[in-house]
Amino acid sequence: MIGRTLGHFRIDAKLGEGGMGVVYRATDEKLRREVALKVLPQSLAADPERRRRFLREARAAAAVTHSNIATVHEIGEDDGQVYIAMELVAGVTLRERMAPGLPHVEGMRIAREIARGLARAHDKGIVHRDLKPENVMVTADGEVKILDFGLAKLLDSPTAPQSAPASATAPTGTGHQITAEGRIMGTPAYMSPEQAEGRGDIDERSDVFSFGVMLYEMLSGAAPFRGTTSIAILYAVLHQEPAPLEVAGGNLPAGAAAIVDRCLKKSRGERF
Repeated sequence: MIGRTLGHFRIDAKLGEGGMGVVYRATDEKLRREVALKVLPQSLAADPERRRRFLREARAAAAVTHSNIATVHEIGEDDGQVYIAMELVAGVTLRERMAPGLPHVEGMRIAREIARGLARAHDKGIVHRDLKPENVMVTADGEVKILDFGLAKLLDSPTAPQSAPASATAPTGTGHQITAEGRIMGTPAYMSPEQAEGRGDIDERSDVFSFGVMLYEMLSGAAPFRGTTSIAILYAVLHQEPAPLEVAGGNLPAGAAAIVDRCLKKSRGERF
């Protein structure tokens, strides 16, 4: 694909890939700007269900405009290749930013920006469903951007675009699956209990739980739910309580432990 042109986008380099597509750095030859171009593999574009889900991702992301969410510029198709042109966010993932240790003040600032972006998405009736440090970018200027609404579920909202139902079995990449009720979907360490149970009625409070997991990790340097296998982690999410943040994180900003505790309630009715 390197050197090829899709629509008016020239593909320059490969950035990464997952079950739902390959992401390239590309040049918008009309506006002379760099973009991230997500392309559905041609072998999958012929599958109407996979194609429908890919376009659902685009509609979900395009429905949200906010400074803390990566912008979708365009959805297109060229010679059977379906693509989404998105804002190219230069920086490091939150995972990389946390690696050397994250000062509490910086962690709380990043958390506030993530929360603002999520709030806008939730106002639009969109649930991310795969919120984790790998899906959050921090730029050199400290801006925070949420990426990849690829597992987004559009809630019953008058402002939400309509979408086709997800397949009950189609995988979307390592550790992820778009499913019907009764099948697991997401990334185990950041799943809400209702996701771990495979429930089909996931709503905004699932993202609140995942946000709480990330905030715990940013403040303490350790994941709240751990295990040597995915099943062990899911068991911890469902049945175990994390170590108190006051112990794990040392000196914390006032109120931080109470916020994390409420985000991580097993019962979603007790969360924010």
